[in-house]
Amino acid sequence: MNEQATSRPDDPGQGFRCTEVLHAAEVFAGEPGCIAQARALADRFLTRLVAEWLAVLREHTRSDLMLAVSELITNAERYSHGPYLLELEGTAESISVTVYDSSTALPVLYAPDPARLGGHGMEIVVALCDRLTAERVPVGKRIRAEFQLST
Repeated sequence: MNEQATSRPDDPGQGFRCTEVLHAAEVFAGEPGCIAQARALADRFLTRLVAEWLAVLREHTRSDLMLAVSELITNAERYSHGPYLLELEGTAESISVTVYDSSTALPVLYAPDPARLGGHGMEIVVALCDRLTAERVPVGKRIRAEFQLST
């Protein structure tokens, strides 16, 4: 497991915006159980963010973030031909979930259609997060879902 973390500085109130973030990342190769492992990483990350950064999570933040992680990892597994990276970054104000995979095809966001079988993953992620970006990068693509914690 490749996990990294950066802790919050002791005195963030010195008149400038803190650029430090709590960071966790793990590479997955599509092995059985990787979605559960990604969710477990996200759960540990949120626990640390609350304990170390005193982040205040809204009532549904944990479940929304876990569902977004599940959907993004499922898409990376389904549509890429290689390993993919889950990166989590957060402060007391925001959290970002980023997935890098080897496919250069950007995700398609379909109009809501309850009769359509499948293709609802990105629709779900858009509904859960505050901002979603997708872009091609040299290794494939990067999809980032951002969640604001401040009320």
